Amino acid sequence: MELSEKEKDEVVKKANEYIEQESEALFRNEVINALDEQAFDELYDRFYTSLSFGTAGMRGVIGGGSNRINPLMIRKVTQGLADYLNESFENPVMAIAFDSRNYSELFARQAALTLCANNIKVYLYQKIRPVPLLSFALKHLKANAGIVITASHNPAKYNGYKVYWDHGGQVTEPHDNNIVEAVNKVDPTKIKSMDYAEALEKKLLVIIGKETDEHYYDMVLNSLNTKLFEKNSVTVAYTPLHGSGNKPVRTLLDKLGVECKVVENQELPDGNFPTVSMPNPEDPQAMRLAIELAINNGSDIVLGTDPDADRLGIAIPTDQTKTEYQLLNGNQIAVLLVDYLLQKDDKANQAVVVKSIVTTDLVKAISEKHKATSIDVLTGFKYIAQEIERLETSKDQHFLFGCEESYGYLFLPYLGDKDAVSAALLSVEMLIYYNKMGKTIQQRLEEIYTEFGIYSEKVLSYTYEGASGQQKMASIMASFREKQVGSTFADLKIKNKIDLLNDKGTGLPPSDVIILEFESDEKLIIRPSGTEPKIKYYLFFKTPYSEKGELDKKLDEKVSRIKSEL
Repeated sequence: MELSEKEKDEVVKKANEYIEQESEALFRNEVINALDEQAFDELYDRFYTSLSFGTAGMRGVIGGGSNRINPLMIRKVTQGLADYLNESFENPVMAIAFDSRNYSELFARQAALTLCANNIKVYLYQKIRPVPLLSFALKHLKANAGIVITASHNPAKYNGYKVYWDHGGQVTEPHDNNIVEAVNKVDPTKIKSMDYAEALEKKLLVIIGKETDEHYYDMVLNSLNTKLFEKNSVTVAYTPLHGSGNKPVRTLLDKLGVECKVVENQELPDGNFPTVSMPNPEDPQAMRLAIELAINNGSDIVLGTDPDADRLGIAIPTDQTKTEYQLLNGNQIAVLLVDYLLQKDDKANQAVVVKSIVTTDLVKAISEKHKATSIDVLTGFKYIAQEIERLETSKDQHFLFGCEESYGYLFLPYLGDKDAVSAALLSVEMLIYYNKMGKTIQQRLEEIYTEFGIYSEKVLSYTYEGASGQQKMASIMASFREKQVGSTFADLKIKNKIDLLNDKGTGLPPSDVIILEFESDEKLIIRPSGTEPKIKYYLFFKTPYSEKGELDKKLDEKVSRIKSEL
């Protein structure tokens, strides 16, 4: 784009301010080089806006500039967090973890030293750890809040910053909004910091030892039916996708005597993720090498975890020859795990299953069969964490399982965020359980479909860039709000409309989400993304098992009809 002289002057001013404030030469030099080369388009992209800290944290492209994630932005956000913690607690305590992404360790240390300079005690992991271990450490070490440096399953150029609270889950209201306000007030020239050696000497910085890991491992093992694993003969093919799940998943499998083969060139931590375009177990391409490993070894199950090990992907053999494997989608994994947990819970009628509104309703149907309670919450595992916290004081109910269709699962009530490590172990336990019954996971899934019908889901995502895109998104949401019960959409008659932003009595916090329920038992959920210029459309269909042969054709027709209306 062609910048005016005024715009060039403004971006040069911002670049020089950044150079003065950035402590790390690597990031400063990126901006210095762009200035030297008079690369104004590049400078504009780096500085036309400031990377925002939202209610879920911060994520951005790694690099120098206000529109990038770098040590200065990390320290600025952390200064605001420190200000809020010191206002809220007398002697606040923090815990910090980081994953395998580029510069995650540097960012974690910068955050820790800013907190220490604000007289806040910090427990810091020295090496990469998954999200579930930070969630565990928060409660185990009695910390008030926590940070994980990660961009989860996003491409290699990204990194991010997630804030957690004392219940082990990501921060929620009112603290999230209060932290945002505190961050926005920070003057970059007044950010505090401290020398690493000084922080250790003053015992403001404490390194988290291996004993915390062992406590987590013990908790996971105590939650499993370890007798099932005795003399087991199952084999696992596993990929950590260059991330933090490798050690904990393999350690636990080894403790239980389960043979595990790991994809060698995806085993070691590597923030460049050289073997995948996106380190996401939802992506078939990311799971390809693990499936190839399984075929070569005749493995009974394929497991994959993303870089911060909060998402779990699974593939299962389609027949006894183990030459072909089926990737399960996130809803199928949720259904299988909740079905298994309810079978082995001797107080299933007191169990509570929590799922996001965009997760399959088959989870609810299975729960109701066992007289368990199924609760829907907004998208975001932090809302599941809130329900877990609420149930901690209940005498009549207990948390059993939380799930999201985006491959997030939790069955350990001590934690507050999704845990791919323990979910991986539970999946292997489930496999052994069915093996001893003479059936496969695939056969159990077919039994579920036979009993309840086939629940199918499809997610459509449309991007709307720029200011005009924002207007388009607002117009689309307004048009859906105008739809009336009794009218039709894509030849489907609307039976019920729920507007979570304006309708009272939904039991859910206000949110820009619209749910259309049709007389044909199908459902459409419309939800703008909270972090990207997108609207996501979640389609839910139910088909009798007897019509399985026509399923793909009918689904394609329904999806095409709905697409034509969007």
